Amino acid sequence: MSLFKKFVSKIMNQPDSDAETDLVKLGDQLKNADLDYKFAQLFTHSGGFFNYCADEAEALQILNQIIKIEELKSVFCWDSDLQKFLDVVQVPYTKELENYNDSAFITCEYLIAFDGRIMLSHHNILHFTSSRLPEKIIIIANVSQIVGTLNDAMMKIKRLGDIRNLTSISGSNSKIDSPNKDNTKLFLLLLED
Repeated sequence: MSLFKKFVSKIMNQPDSDAETDLVKLGDQLKNADLDYKFAQLFTHSGGFFNYCADEAEALQILNQIIKIEELKSVFCWDSDLQKFLDVVQVPYTKELENYNDSAFITCEYLIAFDGRIMLSHHNILHFTSSRLPEKIIIIANVSQIVGTLNDAMMKIKRLGDIRNLTSISGSNSKIDSPNKDNTKLFLLLLED
């Protein structure tokens, strides 16, 4: 890509086609890899921060480190199970998304190995769009939530029934729903089932 095209794409906030090409090449190289390994590689390649956790105690330690390093002061977290984690690390949270929230702590529906994206629904972010979420998002998921492709995820969602407002997110090198969200930091705590 020419320097001029790179400059224009940055101004217009369009994705860098070289970065997209690299992601596709990496996906092709990993086509025979285990799903969890492929997902982790593509997720981190797109700018996400991947953390494998053997159990909830390790997830709690990593969550505490993220909160301290990122200096998080107010977390959006509506899930009562996740609020217990935040109670242990003693960080203030709100059950509704507020303008002053500097982060969100949520679950997800599926982790898509094909491109390293994370699928969310109203179960995870209520009625909010992913573009309304704070710039720092911490997601906790289980290894069993990794699926091969978007089609695999959609088939499972159809079987579950009451899932709506689907969206997907990936690391900071990929834009979330809106071109204004270019400073997003996405942290994943992947728990062993």
